[in-house]
Amino acid sequence: MRRPHIRSVAVAVVVTTAATGLAGTAFAQPATGTSHSAAAARTSAASVVTAARTAAFAHASETGVSKGDELRAVDVMIDPEGARHVRFTRAHQGMPVLGGDLVVHLSERLAYTGVTRAADHTVRLAADDAAVSPAQAEQKAAQVAKGDAGSAELVVDARDGAAALAYRVTVSDSDTTQGGGSRTVVIDAVTGKVRSNTPDSDEFLSPKLLDTLRERGEKLDPATGIGSRAATLTASPVTGATSYPVKARGVGNSLFVGSVPLITTQTGSTSYLLKDPARWGTETRDAMGQELEDFSRGKKFTSTNNTWGNGTVSNRTSAAVDAQYGITKTLDFYRKTFGRKGIENNSKGARAMVHFGNKVGNAFWDPTCDCMLYGDGDGSMFKKPLVVLDVSGHELTHGVVDATAGLEPTYVDESGNQYGEPGALNESLADIFGSNVEFSANNIKDKPDYLVGEKLGLDQKFLRRLDQPSRDELEGAIDYWDPSTYYTEVHAGSGVSSHAYYLLAEGSGSKTINGVAYYSPTFDGSTVTGIGRTKATAIFYRALTRYMVSTTDFHDARTATLKAATDLYGLNSTEYKAVNRAWAAVNVTKANTPAARN
Repeated sequence: MRRPHIRSVAVAVVVTTAATGLAGTAFAQPATGTSHSAAAARTSAASVVTAARTAAFAHASETGVSKGDELRAVDVMIDPEGARHVRFTRAHQGMPVLGGDLVVHLSERLAYTGVTRAADHTVRLAADDAAVSPAQAEQKAAQVAKGDAGSAELVVDARDGAAALAYRVTVSDSDTTQGGGSRTVVIDAVTGKVRSNTPDSDEFLSPKLLDTLRERGEKLDPATGIGSRAATLTASPVTGATSYPVKARGVGNSLFVGSVPLITTQTGSTSYLLKDPARWGTETRDAMGQELEDFSRGKKFTSTNNTWGNGTVSNRTSAAVDAQYGITKTLDFYRKTFGRKGIENNSKGARAMVHFGNKVGNAFWDPTCDCMLYGDGDGSMFKKPLVVLDVSGHELTHGVVDATAGLEPTYVDESGNQYGEPGALNESLADIFGSNVEFSANNIKDKPDYLVGEKLGLDQKFLRRLDQPSRDELEGAIDYWDPSTYYTEVHAGSGVSSHAYYLLAEGSGSKTINGVAYYSPTFDGSTVTGIGRTKATAIFYRALTRYMVSTTDFHDARTATLKAATDLYGLNSTEYKAVNRAWAAVNVTKANTPAARN
């Protein structure tokens, strides 16, 4: 069984979240039209978790759960058509299990119906005693990551087809990570070997791409100050307020999307804070050129008239407007489309810091900060802050993936480039949902499209695209799967599932949408008829949240989306058949599933 070296799973803590179903959305229409009793509707999350945990141990031969294991719920999903799903992390003899995550599936009556799991084996330690001390592990981690090591935590590493005793160490201020971010290093507790060394933040631009741009001598200087979206757009101060803080309506003058409305917090008669109380307190702050991973240390953006920025780089608030706008539009997309309340579905706002670091030409989703970080550009190759709309949608989707499937790369090279299908699927989903954020925002200054990074100022006019990914020559993106894809850099490999999604949504061949010409070929020369972006997006989101885990690859993703299509539209539906054809059109089929996975 082929299993990857992947980054550590989330810390195993008990969290019972609100259901992340599609209820109350345009996507919440199962084919069966099943109605539910009031009793079923009142099924508590706690009872679902208890039933799922009991089922996991009762069906140990399928779930891989064994004596000495502890399952800790991190998500509870209750589907409008009746099914329940509980996502667990696992501990073995009190130690977190890396690659031990699983989702237990239940019927409406809480009967066991199946499992989706990362590790395909029972966790049994080959060695019980560590030959390496915690101090030695910390020293080794600090050495390889070139930073400050935290305390070593004893874990079980079950990510490579076996179970090994290991230490997990977080290394901060790493010289091997852009912007001095943190890394997670896993050290074998018996041999002292480095099992994995992975950056904790998800960078929008990979080291490989940055090298390519330098070799080409490209200078990215996208246009700013593109004018007002609406001439009548003005701030609306609160009048007659007797107590503060209160919600207020302001105006932001952005770098890339013109003048946009912003909801802010009025803290006094003439004082305002760039914090959105209508979106759970979502806020953008100024990192002041420092490499901060602590949001509380960021400087708050304030105003005396509720007008923010002037549309130019010279005003530090202009970049904050783009960031705040992009983040709130991303939150709006997830809430309106899926009923998802925040990135982690816990009714908490998103956070961001602009002006991160000194001449940092990148943007990041940083789990350590639990926020977005935007660099100002390096002043040479990147002339502007990376605060365009689809960058925010892409990077915040990494946060959604971290909070759900936790898809991870298989390995990371010495330069920081990530490889492997689970990581490529992560990048693909970020592009898919990032493009959907544009469609949801429908901003006339950034017309919705199936392109990613089209406003960065690249010579090829986009960074990636979903219709024919191989038109991206910078990253060498691929259109179709073959066995070597498992070892492909994640941004290049993302083309496989992005292409499948586009085919599912829009179909094969030529099409023009919002003035952009697309052409989507197929591996086998077949014709694929799309089912529309709304249904395609519903299927991919359902698959991510219910049927994907940290090690899901493209063949697993095919299975996951077929299950999702069955849930939403029925086993014999047009939508189910379209999902099957879309994956076949990118050469992902049941027949060519790698032998080790059959």
